[in-house]
Amino acid sequence: MDSELLTKDNVDEMLANLGGIVVPGGFGHRGIEGKILSAKYARERRLPFLGLCLGLQCAVIEFARDVLGTEDANSTEFDMFTEHPVIDFMPDQRTMQEKGGTMRLGLYPARLTPGSKAAQVYGSELIYERHRHRFEVNNQYRPLLEAAGMVLSGQSPDGRLVEIIELKDHPWFVASQFHPEFRSRPDRPHPLFDGFIGSAVALANGRKPELHGPADEVPVGGELLGTATAE
Repeated sequence: MDSELLTKDNVDEMLANLGGIVVPGGFGHRGIEGKILSAKYARERRLPFLGLCLGLQCAVIEFARDVLGTEDANSTEFDMFTEHPVIDFMPDQRTMQEKGGTMRLGLYPARLTPGSKAAQVYGSELIYERHRHRFEVNNQYRPLLEAAGMVLSGQSPDGRLVEIIELKDHPWFVASQFHPEFRSRPDRPHPLFDGFIGSAVALANGRKPELHGPADEVPVGGELLGTATAE
């Protein structure tokens, strides 16, 4: 779906009857407000949501605007002069003048919060995932986001960078700063895709989503769906 076409006036019609929403990664400001509206729609209607890289950033911007009440919250990628830069350059890059070749690339570890949705579907509290980004959740806003109900369920081992966010009282609202699609295969789906699809199917069938780890076999629609860990 082209997020450039989404507006406050048509979002209910455009996103009606969906089983879930995925906001993928990307660069630039095109379609950003539509992606933010999509995150708001999924959050308010308790629709399964999965944000990937930029999708996480859009979810944080929406949450800051609507839940924290900071209406001009934004990323400095889209608005350099926003008063509430909830998404900003990584701390080590703020003084850089030349940005070429300085993205966070490659495989990095992250620690997951015990009991979180992310930890349940991974079946582990230490994971390794691939990254391709330059902007991060601004650490200055972390206390406010957490106090309002956002769970920073995955962080770099030193606690400096947010890797996964989720919402406490939502069937499945999870977003990652890394790219789980880089490590997912048709016969070996990534745990975050497993959790997202499983929640969407459960809700469509009128059941409460139940999160399972990689060792479990989950009955879905009368069949057994096996989950799998990342490689």
